Amino acid sequence: GNEEVILCERGIRGFESFTRFTLDVAAVPVVQRLSHLPIVADPSHSTGKWYLVTPVALASVAAGAHGLLIEVHPNPDIAKCDGPQSLTFENFDMLMQQVDAIASVRKQPVAAN
Repeated sequence: GNEEVILCERGIRGFESFTRFTLDVAAVPVVQRLSHLPIVADPSHSTGKWYLVTPVALASVAAGAHGLLIEVHPNPDIAKCDGPQSLTFENFDMLMQQVDAIASVRKQPVAAN
């Protein structure tokens, strides 16, 4: 089979409307028990709000996510798409420092794309 496959937890559409989707952090360790495939989390698209990306990303890493999909833009206010969920370069750098700290405790590297 194809070895270049990953699974992505992006969330589900629920009744709650504050975020775009509800990302189930518990899905990360569940999928790890059920599959040999790596799982990544997408806190940018699931939350739709830049200020929620960091806490959801950190929770996902703490739960064991192998990677993160993070929207980044030098000036999110003028981005042609996904601006409200995009981190600035500075915020992304701060996030990655925190991700590295959590990943080192878990002894598991994390990829960010």
